[in-house]
Amino acid sequence: MLRERFPEFCSSPSPPTEVKMEEAVSMGMDNHLLDKEEGCYDNTEAAFSDDEEEVSNKGKKREFRFHPIKEAVMEEPADITPWLDQLDDTMKEKVLQVQKTSDTETQCEVMQEIVDLILEEDFDSEQMSALASCLSELFKDHFRGDVLPEEITEESLEESVCKPVCLVFRNLVTMQEDNSGFSVLLDMLAELYQKQPKIGYHLLYYLKASKAANGKMSLYESFAQATALGDLHTCLMMDMKACQEDDVRLLCYLTPSIYSEFPDETLRSGELLNMIVAVIDSTQLQELMCHVMMGNLVMFRKDSVLNILIQSLDWETFEQYSTWQLFLAHSIPLETIIPILQHLKYKEHPEALSCLLLQLRREKPSEEMVKMVLSRPCHPEDQFTTSILRHWASKYDDTLGEHIKAQLIKNNNQPRKRQSLRSSSSKLAQLTLEQILEHLDNLRLSTKTKQHNTWNTLTHYSLMVPLPLPQVQRPICSGGGVRGFTVKASKVST
Repeated sequence: MLRERFPEFCSSPSPPTEVKMEEAVSMGMDNHLLDKEEGCYDNTEAAFSDDEEEVSNKGKKREFRFHPIKEAVMEEPADITPWLDQLDDTMKEKVLQVQKTSDTETQCEVMQEIVDLILEEDFDSEQMSALASCLSELFKDHFRGDVLPEEITEESLEESVCKPVCLVFRNLVTMQEDNSGFSVLLDMLAELYQKQPKIGYHLLYYLKASKAANGKMSLYESFAQATALGDLHTCLMMDMKACQEDDVRLLCYLTPSIYSEFPDETLRSGELLNMIVAVIDSTQLQELMCHVMMGNLVMFRKDSVLNILIQSLDWETFEQYSTWQLFLAHSIPLETIIPILQHLKYKEHPEALSCLLLQLRREKPSEEMVKMVLSRPCHPEDQFTTSILRHWASKYDDTLGEHIKAQLIKNNNQPRKRQSLRSSSSKLAQLTLEQILEHLDNLRLSTKTKQHNTWNTLTHYSLMVPLPLPQVQRPICSGGGVRGFTVKASKVST
């Protein structure tokens, strides 16, 4: 049945053998395994091998050979006839030599001769487009498949950049930018880019992988300016998008260099970050985090991280978690991004809220943190503020009490407007006295079943705040002491 259903995986079948089933032992209701001596399956671990043999109860063998499906790419030879007539005789001869040979080393030698012809002073620039069309057709096989070798070593990297198209890169790297031939080769590369857009990220790979290009990553900026796009940011985003679609391993390999060499184009770009986190797996995420921890990669900086995290709120769940993991791998103070709390809704942004909650529990509360936590709208299903306040209260009760007292004093002196604190439509609502007291009441209710000294501490600080007399309805006495007060306007018992 396997041979019939999956012939691609199997070799030619061996002569059929009969397997008599008279000696098979019927299975009992208790599903006991059958003994090996009776010719049926045992309970050893299954394993695949090149030559797997199955022995029947009669001692006969059946062989199965499984092979991966090889995709046969049936492609016609490149037809460059339309452009050959536009080339002069010398260049046409070289291009035909490239077409006739399939040996990579020979192609590289001829390609170097073509580059030398381009660099000659009498090279006709009108032939540039025709030559680029010919080369893009002849070398299209070089742009298929994975660029990055399976095992990354110095030798394998050098071997991977020994392709004919890389001869243009190599000549550019060895030239000075003020050389007249430098701009000519850049124009040639720009023409190739129009015919074959993948050449952009192949150039990025060459500049990172080749020893000859060490420290020459800035060459990509000159290339971007020479293209029809004429803009580094646009060109970089397009090339990284093409790389993302073709080879995720290469995308991760290029990421540290891209962020290091072009910080102004990358560190403010939520678009690039989304390209990365949209396709990486957990292993690649961990590798990027290691690069960050070792100082090889910086993906966020203080002046732009908040904006990027706000952009990420619309991304998929794994993309958001990956973004937060990468952020937490950096040493950026949490206070830098704490204003994001004003943008988070408990039903719409659980990923960001859960990551923030786990990070806030590791922090000693500052006045700004407490203010932002208390600024969240009160909702019976949203336990974020109550949970972090309770955690802080158990570890930093004096500090938390001081910060809450400061907020009560500030907001008690400000004119208050009646508004619905539970209104889901209110955006970035300002902190109000009633809101603070409602959060404190939720905290009181969460500690109500336990004798918690923290509540006594927080109440002590709260009672030091002079509230307007008309709002105070009655004191609440418990255990011989005043425990709190009832605010009539908000109907909050504290």
